[in-house]
Amino acid sequence: QCRDAILMKISKTTFAIATAIGATLAAVPAAAQVNGIATADRALAVANAQALQAGYKQIEDQNQSQLTTLQQLEQQRQTALKTFDTNGDGQVSDAEANAAPEASKQQVRSLDEQISGIQMPLQRARMYVLTQIAQQYGPAVQQVIADRSIQVMLAPDALIYAPESADVTEAVTAAINTRVQSAQIAPPADWQPSQAAAQLYQEIQQLMYLSALRQAAAQQQSAQPQAPAQPTGR
Repeated sequence: QCRDAILMKISKTTFAIATAIGATLAAVPAAAQVNGIATADRALAVANAQALQAGYKQIEDQNQSQLTTLQQLEQQRQTALKTFDTNGDGQVSDAEANAAPEASKQQVRSLDEQISGIQMPLQRARMYVLTQIAQQYGPAVQQVIADRSIQVMLAPDALIYAPESADVTEAVTAAINTRVQSAQIAPPADWQPSQAAAQLYQEIQQLMYLSALRQAAAQQQSAQPQAPAQPTGR
């Protein structure tokens, strides 16, 4: 239930979470490579690009009513699903879902259709923004390679270990920022995202989700009352 609540919050505050990614992760040192070997995280580099954050913010601003409706529908869906949870464990098993009254199942299906109908154009607009930014990732990487005399560039998942100074993700983001200052948010009627763009979009959404989890955990920890100091001595 906590995870679902966080996901609903993401639907409402995509831009705010995207902005927080850079702040919540460790800063990258200025030294950019180790013996000519460097690494860069494509999803993080694109997510932190100013044009992507501005584009996401513009989409959010222009769709406030849809986002509000989306949040309300998701809350209704969570309320409806609670009636499926007959054993009260906070989870809906397959058996519980199958045993639910048909009217309740139809209600959830109807809410799912409404939610999907709102989400799809928003996701399509975000992927259109993402595609424009991602097109500059390759040239930005080449620029960083040339500027820093990097001989080998690896993806983070190809490394077993590397010092922080080998990470040039921040430099790649800076190069992207110089190449694209803004992005269009309204895709052409016949535009469809590529499979690669859809995959990158999912990776960035995962980054946002993890950032939201960290923020929620930090807020929960800061909200907990501090234990009173224990007296010392006699």
